[in-house]
Parts: sequence; C-alpha cells; structure tokens
Amino acid sequence: MRAPAQKKGHRGITVKAAAEVLGVSAATLRNWDKKGKLLARRDTHNGYRYYDISELERFATHNGMNKAALHRIKLTLS
Repeated sequence: MRAPAQKKGHRGITVKAAAEVLGVSAATLRNWDKKGKLLARRDTHNGYRYYDISELERFATHNGMNKAALHRIKLTLS
C-alpha cells in the first residue's frame, strides 16, 4: 500500500487515503461526514476534506471495524 496522501501544512490524510485505510469508498466517507458520523476537517482555501489518523482509529475502534482496518491505520502512523 502506498503512503497516505498528506498535503504539506495539513495534519490529516485525504478522503481517498482515509477510505483505503478504513476499507470503504470515498463516497461512503463523504456521506458519513455529511451525516456527522465521521467528521472531516475542511481546508479553508479549497474546501477539501482531511481526516486525522487518531480520529480514524477512534472511529474504527468504536464501530467494530475489523483488525485489518486498525492495522492499516497503525501502519500510516509509522
């Protein structure tokens, strides 16, 4: 797996990278953000969503996601 896309100056990963980590589609993440289930931070200049690794880990743990998802999250931290 490639390293998650992280923009310079941002402390989060892109929707695409977060979707890969959690094993869901980017559309699912956007839907969860819209519904308030997993909120993304927005870049004030371009409106892009960014997710914090720690928030993804918390979300995966609290929503019973499989161990593979947690392992992928931990790999992105190293």
